[in-house]
Amino acid sequence: MTAEVLYFDGCPGYEALLPRLRELLQETGVEAAIELRQVNTPQEAEAARFLGSPSLRINGRDVEPGADTRTDFGLKCRLYRESESASPIPPPEWILAALKGAEVRRPGNRRGSHHA
Repeated sequence: MTAEVLYFDGCPGYEALLPRLRELLQETGVEAAIELRQVNTPQEAEAARFLGSPSLRINGRDVEPGADTRTDFGLKCRLYRESESASPIPPPEWILAALKGAEVRRPGNRRGSHHA
């Protein structure tokens, strides 16, 4: 499994996301490689379908429900809105749901058969 963090230099949100992501991976026992991907230009943002920094994708899918229908790509700091609040990092529930969904979709899944 891959957890990809897309960001651009100058937006500190990804620095807050990394320890939270590592903590959630450890709590769930999910093995995932964390990859950092810097987006530097508006053209790269468009090509990567970059919705702002930080963006978290699990196996290529953004953790935000409905993000795959958005088209507001660009070099900007991202805010995640959940009910009455907004945060520079995705809510833990979204990350956990994305991790669980990726585990379920994985072919030949033998969940729980090995842990790091």
